[in-house]
Parts: sequence; structure tokens; C-alpha cells
Amino acid sequence: MSARTTTGRRYAARPLTLMVAAAATVTALCLGLLGSARAAVPTAPSGWTTVWSDDFSGAANSLPSNDNWIIDTGTSYPGGAANWGTGEVQTYTSNTANLRQDGSGNLRITPIRDSAGNWTSGRIETRRSDFEPPSGGKLRIESRIQMPNVTGAAAAGYWPAFWTLGAPYRGNYWNWPSIGEFDLMENVNGVNQVWGTLHCGTNPGGYCNETSGLGATRACPGSACQGNFHTYAFEWDRSVSPQQLRWYVDGVQFHSVNVNQMDASTWNAATAHGHFILLNVAMGGAFPDPVAGYKTPTASTVSGVPMLVDYVAVYSSGGGGTQPPTSPPPTGNTGSAYGTLQAESYTQQAGTTVENTTDSGGGRNLASLANGDWALYSGVDFGTTTARQFKARVASGAGGGVSGLVEVRLDSRSNAPIGSFSVGNTGGWQNWTTIPANISGVTGKHDVYLTFTSGQPADFVNVNWFTFSTT
Repeated sequence: MSARTTTGRRYAARPLTLMVAAAATVTALCLGLLGSARAAVPTAPSGWTTVWSDDFSGAANSLPSNDNWIIDTGTSYPGGAANWGTGEVQTYTSNTANLRQDGSGNLRITPIRDSAGNWTSGRIETRRSDFEPPSGGKLRIESRIQMPNVTGAAAAGYWPAFWTLGAPYRGNYWNWPSIGEFDLMENVNGVNQVWGTLHCGTNPGGYCNETSGLGATRACPGSACQGNFHTYAFEWDRSVSPQQLRWYVDGVQFHSVNVNQMDASTWNAATAHGHFILLNVAMGGAFPDPVAGYKTPTASTVSGVPMLVDYVAVYSSGGGGTQPPTSPPPTGNTGSAYGTLQAESYTQQAGTTVENTTDSGGGRNLASLANGDWALYSGVDFGTTTARQFKARVASGAGGGVSGLVEVRLDSRSNAPIGSFSVGNTGGWQNWTTIPANISGVTGKHDVYLTFTSGQPADFVNVNWFTFSTT
């Protein structure tokens, strides 16, 4: 339940229920990391592979690696909800006063109040958005973090967080919580607790009880959360049935959610795609306020107490499929119109999800496409020879009477389609067929939009790939 962009989001105060479970199966990743001294990124244990990591070993007063991280600034995403959708009062900046490596192997995210009472802070997110387990395998995301060392009235409004969002959130910013959010570590108001939460489905209510989510808390083992380093971890397990999500602090499991707690479509919408990782310290808003019972921050809130992050690491284990890639999937310029354009390699989208496909050649497909959804593919080059046909590999398990149009538009979603075809039930959501359509003649380089139109609100098609031809 971190400082994220959502709409109309609020949190209800809830009991701090302890859910202490068995020790983690990967305890070796966590043991011995409770002290304040810097720890290197742990070597992946036997059977696990390091997918990605950052130990923030840059020079003092430098920003985190531009290759690894995007720095969020301002009070919202472009076109997203104000105040990051959760009523936070701070403005995020790229100023090293708010966000910097300290030269001792830590990232420091520091909220600061100026003389006029305005707050600034820092927030970063990974450039990669493809973190997910291999088919039949597991993924572990972990970080060694010291929460801001402030408690009591001085901590009112502090909201440090380590969390993820589903990849389809990028470029949309209005599809939360359906695309999934995993809160690995959250804390508010200097309370000696770690919160772990899954957000999914619909808001309000739904299977994930939004806007609160499916969450649990516990005190940090051995020493207080504030002012001490602890290791916060999350395992996403596709190797068991039912599939399961698990939360840990210092190797102790304190929360889990499994696929049987919701319907398949809700689970898949939250988990059938990659996620990206975020770190931030927000001030005030829809989580600190109800926990405190009053508006935060206050005049008593102390400025300038940082969250320290020693490292972030992602590990993968097992699975019958390919390990997650070590570089981001291709996005942006999709190249020639006459090659195979993978539907999941969009530049921007709205309303879509991505899932693994059983179609010939494997890979992934766009899923859950319904009326009003769209995907953008930037810089598609048709060359000097006129393209006159479009075809796409599609599948549908839509119910009786549900169908729709797959349309191609150039350069703007408001432009008229240059071509389209109709698709209804093909015998199942992974029962694939290739459908052609004539298009108006096209040359040159264009941004290509796939748009989806239907007279019914239900999902009506999945798309694996598409291409263009001159005949």
C-alpha cells in the first residue's frame, strides 16, 4: 500500500495482526544482515540465479544508476492522478538532498520540509518491468533496508516503502489495482511494524478488499524496524499448486496469498505479466492519516530523516521455461512493418494485460482485450512500397454473442481506422488463428495503434503478433 498512482484511494485503519509463520526456505539470503554495516548483495544460493541487482556503490552524493532506475519527479505521473493518487503531500525531486548514494554503499531517500512548510522527497522505479518467475519456477525480490530512524509524534506522516507494480501500469496509470501491486515493505508514522500486502482486482472491494488490500503485519525480529537494517523479501511461486505469494522479514514468513483466494481472471490480471520495483518515502496521505487518526504530517513531524537502502536483488529458481531475461524486452521502435511485430512489445497501452502463450513458438500475448483498449507501436517503418494488407494472430474464448473489431490506426487513436477485422470465439483463449484484413495503402514511418472495439463490455480477444504485407 505504498505511495502509488491510483484513483480515489484511501486506507482504513486495521488491526496489526501478527502472522508469524515458518522460516523462509531461502533463509541463507537473509541471515546475518541485521547489523548497520554495509552488506554486499548476497550470492544466489544453490538452485537460484541472480536475475538483477544494485548495491548502490556509487560515489558519494551521486544519483542512483540511470541504467537501472527511473527517477520519478513531481506530484503525479503525466496524465495520472494528482498527489500520486493517495493524497501524499510531498513533491518528488531528483535533487541529491532528497535522493543520493552516500559513498558507503547505501541509497538515502530523505524527506525534507522547507521554511514554507512544503515537503520534498525521493522515489525511484526500475527501468526493467519484466520481473516474474519462469513458468513452473519461483522469483524472489529482496532488499536490505533501514527505515527512517524516527518514532512518535516526530514520525507522523513518514511512509517508507519497497514495492512493485504490474508492467501494464506504465503508460496507462488508471488500471490499478487490476494489474497487481506487491507491497514488500511499508511502514507509517514510525510504528515498529512491517506491512506486506497484495492489491488486485477492483476498487473498492473485490477479492483484495480494496482499498486496504490483502495484508498482514509483524514487528521486525530482533530489533526495532526504525534505525536498524532488516531484510525484506517476497517470493512469487509458480512451482506449487495452488500458486502462492509469500512475504518475509529477516527470513521469517509473515504473510501469504494463493490463487484459490480469488477467481482465475483476477489472479491472472495481477500476475500474468512482469512487475517493476519501486522505492520511496512519501509524506502523509491515505495510509498514514487513518493509522494516526489525524491529518499528517504535523508541525511536530521532524524533517530530514532518511530511509537507507543497502541493496536490491532479484533471484530466480527452477521452472520448465526460460529464466527471466537479463535485459528489458524490446519496446519503442518496432522496426519493419513487414516483420513479425510481437503484440506485447508495445510502447504504451491501456486496458491490456500480458500472459504466457501456448501458441506455436511460445512467448507471450496481449490478453483481456475489450472495448476501448488499445496498444501503441512507435516508429513502424512501411518503407516506400505500399502496404495493403494486415494480419494478426488472435484467439478468443468469449461467451456466446460476444465479438468485436481489431482495428489499425495510424499516428493517433482519434484517426479513422485504415483497416479492421471482426473476431468472435475461436474455441478458447489459447486456440489461435491468423486473420487477414485489407487496409488503405500505407508507406513511410508511422506510429501504429491497435484498437479494440465491441458492442459488449466483456473481453473478446487475445493477440499474439501482427504484421503487414504489400499483397
